Amino acid sequence: MGKAEKAFPLIVDEDTVREALPYLDVRGALTQMFRSLATDTAVQPPQTLALFPGGAGDFITYLGAMAHAQVFGAKLSPYIVTGSKPIITAWTALMSMQSGHPLMWCDAGLLTIERTAGTTALAVDQLAPPDARKLAIIGAGAVAQAHIRHLAALRPWTSILVFSRDLKNDEAKRTQVTALDERVAVSARIEDCVANADVVALCTSSGTPVLTNGMLDKPALITSISTNVANAHEVPPAWIPDMNVYCDYRQTTPASAGEMKLAAQQHGWHPRNVAGDLAELVSGVASKPSYEKHAFFRSIGLGLEDVAIAFELFRHLTAH
Repeated sequence: MGKAEKAFPLIVDEDTVREALPYLDVRGALTQMFRSLATDTAVQPPQTLALFPGGAGDFITYLGAMAHAQVFGAKLSPYIVTGSKPIITAWTALMSMQSGHPLMWCDAGLLTIERTAGTTALAVDQLAPPDARKLAIIGAGAVAQAHIRHLAALRPWTSILVFSRDLKNDEAKRTQVTALDERVAVSARIEDCVANADVVALCTSSGTPVLTNGMLDKPALITSISTNVANAHEVPPAWIPDMNVYCDYRQTTPASAGEMKLAAQQHGWHPRNVAGDLAELVSGVASKPSYEKHAFFRSIGLGLEDVAIAFELFRHLTAH
């Protein structure tokens, strides 16, 4: 091992990640990764869940390998049972495909938020109508705020409305959210937030539908992310057969996303009805939605996204 390799792995804590975030090209890194997935120069194995003995919790392993970057890695995310609030962390190991040596071991909490919002942004850029002007964000936590940051520049939005029950009695958080973009305004009711929306980004931890029949006035692009609740679904499963459905990766998402699983079990939907995934969209082989009906994009979070964002962080830190 040479002197340079002896300097690795980098051990990167949350504060260092936070300082680096404004300099990372999140969407560019994810776009390149999904193009690699489309050309079979990246590998996305299924994520695995391992239980701790004695009911002490579990951990999920998110894996991925990218030939263009000559790296592979894994994010480990434990759920540790305690006497009160469970402990949930996430760390990513990034390794070299050339030497087999570790390059970096980094706190992945903030990176997971960024790659989640960046993946949604990539989907919105691919799927939203060019004339989309009204954006609705449901949620106001860290993930929702990251979505606002990543989506704000994608279209010339005339309004960005945000709804969360948490904002009603939290003036500090309302100020934090509205400071993200001059077009952001807080809605008192979810119905007002999504009325006439062109894009609705669901950024909650809800295990049951956030949207219900009659809320949406016209066909829109609806995006949804994952949470830890079993079979979590932010839209009613009964809607899925009547939507143009897209996802981050068709090989894994339909078997994990709650609304897709329930739609298949209860409403006659089949995973082959997925209209396209991000690899197909960025490579130009998937058809875009017609907006004669709602379009739905679902992400579950991929190990390759974790590897791609970790490699982007590694490049930034080693260049500086």
